[in-house]
Amino acid sequence: MSIELIDYRDGETVLQAAVARPASSAKAPAVLVVHQWAGRGDAEHKTAERLAALGYVGIAVDMFGKGVEGDPSGDNTHLIAPWLNDRAGLARRIDAAVDFVRGLDGVNAEKIAAIGYCFGGLVVLDLARTGREDVRGVVSLHGLLDGNGLAANGPITAKVMAHHGWRDPLATPDKLPAFAEEMLSRNADWQLHAHGQAMHAFTNPGAQAPESGMLYSPEGDRRSWASVVDFLGEVFDDAA
Repeated sequence: MSIELIDYRDGETVLQAAVARPASSAKAPAVLVVHQWAGRGDAEHKTAERLAALGYVGIAVDMFGKGVEGDPSGDNTHLIAPWLNDRAGLARRIDAAVDFVRGLDGVNAEKIAAIGYCFGGLVVLDLARTGREDVRGVVSLHGLLDGNGLAANGPITAKVMAHHGWRDPLATPDKLPAFAEEMLSRNADWQLHAHGQAMHAFTNPGAQAPESGMLYSPEGDRRSWASVVDFLGEVFDDAA
């Protein structure tokens, strides 16, 4: 399956998405894939291809800018720190990605969802927090759960799923009550899946640093993906 690289913009910033299309030429639901802290790469491309194999348009989007890449095995704090300190800007950046996806050939603009990994998990939760009604569902996989502190009006209309590693040092269990209260207070249709032995990055086969709280879990990877597939089927079946 081929990947098509397409440029798009957030204001003056040029970004680049990797698009994988299903075999059918009919308009299809679209699923954004938001990368972890090293930026868009092979893992996100493979996820986009897996989504295309399911009949969706899979789009690995870009939060950092065209050509901006981190070190997959290193510390990329410098890439995400500015966004963690500017959650309003983060929301605008993912909004720009959704607007781009809505205009893509072959996309059913009434059926859009997003999944994100680690940093990308935070991004898709912030997308849901915007209350944007044209996004049907979001999935955070071992993402950061912290609220963005922005004034929130009205309900969260996207269905929300979060997959959480109970042993994740970046999203410790004591953060869960605040996340749950936020979802409840905004009348979200939400669910939280806790993987009891999982650490951070549990879907990433390259995560092999248990001393730092990062470790691949084959069980967590398999179970969470099966849940994601079921969730996407639900949100798109429910869409107009």
